[in-house]
Amino acid sequence: MAIHINKIRATNLHLTDAISTYVEKRVRALEKFIDPEDTSAIMDVEVGKTTKHHQRGDVFRAEFNFSFGGKSFRAVADKEDLYAAIDEVKDEMAREVSSSRSKEKTLFKKGQAAIKDLLKGFKK
Repeated sequence: MAIHINKIRATNLHLTDAISTYVEKRVRALEKFIDPEDTSAIMDVEVGKTTKHHQRGDVFRAEFNFSFGGKSFRAVADKEDLYAAIDEVKDEMAREVSSSRSKEKTLFKKGQAAIKDLLKGFKK
């Protein structure tokens, strides 16, 4: 297990085993973005109803706070269905982590090109 779920917190609703299992399954889908040997990956999850003042129906909120490798990521989703909110926040977290990895790779490649140009200058 590469991602340690620190806690799953429920606000204004009862945290059932089904919800916990669903959240854990969605968090496991994010493991492909991190190194399996990285033991620093920690996820805090909050799910719940936002407020009770809505005219019709419930509005559910899911929030993931994810930290690994010295970086922190946060994603939030509000939907009329709790499971849809969890799915959307998982997708948003995947986009954020993937985007961060792409930026790192781009910067690394730029650094490689700069070193290569520097070395070419010494050959003259």
